[in-house]
Amino acid sequence: MRNKKLQVWLPLIFSIVMIIGMFFGFRLHQQTGSSKGLFAREQRSTLQEAIDLIRNKYVDKVKIDSLQDNAMDGLMNQLDPHSVYIPNRDVAEANEDITGNFQGIGVEFNIFEDTVNVLYVVPGGPSDKAGLQIGDRITHVDDKSVVSKTLPSEDIRRMIRGEGGTKVKLTVWRAGTIQYFYVVRGTIPLPSLDAAYMLDGQTGYIRLNKFSETTYREFMRAMEELQGKGMKALMLDLRGNGGGLVQQAVNIADEFIAGDQIIVYTQGTNSDRRDYRASKDGIFETGKLVVLVDELTASASEILAGALQDLDRATIVGRRTFGKGLVQEQYPLSDGSAIRLTVARYFTPLGRSIQRPYDKGRKVYMEEVIDRYRSGEMINPDSIHQKKSEVFKTKGGRTVYNGGGITPDAFVPIDTSSFTQNITKLYLDGRFNNYVYLYYMDHRKELSAFRTPGEFTRGFAGSEEAWRGLVEYAVKDSVNLRVVPEKDKREVQRRIRAYLARLRWRTQGFYEVSNSGDPVVTRAKQLLEP
Repeated sequence: MRNKKLQVWLPLIFSIVMIIGMFFGFRLHQQTGSSKGLFAREQRSTLQEAIDLIRNKYVDKVKIDSLQDNAMDGLMNQLDPHSVYIPNRDVAEANEDITGNFQGIGVEFNIFEDTVNVLYVVPGGPSDKAGLQIGDRITHVDDKSVVSKTLPSEDIRRMIRGEGGTKVKLTVWRAGTIQYFYVVRGTIPLPSLDAAYMLDGQTGYIRLNKFSETTYREFMRAMEELQGKGMKALMLDLRGNGGGLVQQAVNIADEFIAGDQIIVYTQGTNSDRRDYRASKDGIFETGKLVVLVDELTASASEILAGALQDLDRATIVGRRTFGKGLVQEQYPLSDGSAIRLTVARYFTPLGRSIQRPYDKGRKVYMEEVIDRYRSGEMINPDSIHQKKSEVFKTKGGRTVYNGGGITPDAFVPIDTSSFTQNITKLYLDGRFNNYVYLYYMDHRKELSAFRTPGEFTRGFAGSEEAWRGLVEYAVKDSVNLRVVPEKDKREVQRRIRAYLARLRWRTQGFYEVSNSGDPVVTRAKQLLEP
């Protein structure tokens, strides 16, 4: 009987002894201040000590957060140009391009003069459900006025966005009346795919603006739709694509590459080599493929373009890419901020590193792209870059280069035609966008008759009328467009059509219309011809 009682009470007695032991052990550690052994406290850094001293001893009040942010920026400036510190207030927004969504109300707006105008309402999104429409003018957000010529659009965006499930009150001016809308914020997608359509009966076109968590899924959906329409050749547009998640670019490359071939590999001083290989049967391993690139094509985009070039799978068309061959990983810090730290370099299948030198500092590094304009590289192939670079040969006999980005197989110069000063002025101060929006609102009935961007491209007959309206609109601001060269006039009319298509069909419409006169697209079409 005694043994049974002991068995019942033994676990409880053992637990009490353990708790007492842990308590006295912790107290003893506190009193001795021991800094050695398993329970050693981590020493504070000199930087943290300095910030604490300033917080507690400095003669005047100091914004410690700003001080700390500046100190962290100074620290990161000693590293490569792509290692950055992200303050806690900016982390959520910085992650949006990676996750492919954000929390908001689902509208696109622009400020014309002093008023917030709704340009687009996401179908099925929070604002659409609440009843907002294109053309609405938002005057107040949660009873705070946003009618101002000085309030930055970024501040208005922050007021509108917020945690999912929360409610925001919008005061709207519509058709001469004041109306109130209560919008429950939700998850709004940020698509990676700008456009996907058939250029002709056999050639598909896809444009990607980044590589986020949703990119591969969007790409595959578009590929299946285009193949269902008879696609035999593909034009993949990566111009302006600043990169993103490496794995997403690898997944897409795998759809074009057969066999167990290396797509890219990464390696760093503190990280072992990691190979990324083609691992499955791809959806488009044999069809004709061209990839469009320019000086803003960077990082994961260069991984994709470089792999397809090294493996003789695609023809690269356009201008030399940005030249970012570094891989970043994001690490959270204790205060909610984060560091995106370069942890490795990436190498194309032939072993090329396309990273530009950055030993002269961030300013020189970032201005190198501008220097390409000044040096004339944008007009002629970069022969100087090629002479200085290590030369590689693909199995197919093509010559490719190390460092400084991906040099295209087919070079297309940048359009060197310069607008007159008056037209440039319209673009820079936003009046061109303002005019196109007003024209669109006045002609919505006629424009809605076009069912597709293709129909609009072929059937829109209002270019001359739109030009005359722009001339009269510009006169109000003392800008004379009556004497511009005919070439400038035709280009402005083309841009008017593209911007109207964007208001009607978003980025899909914009690229379908603008591509009809794009010299890079024209050159790529020639290369895809049988």
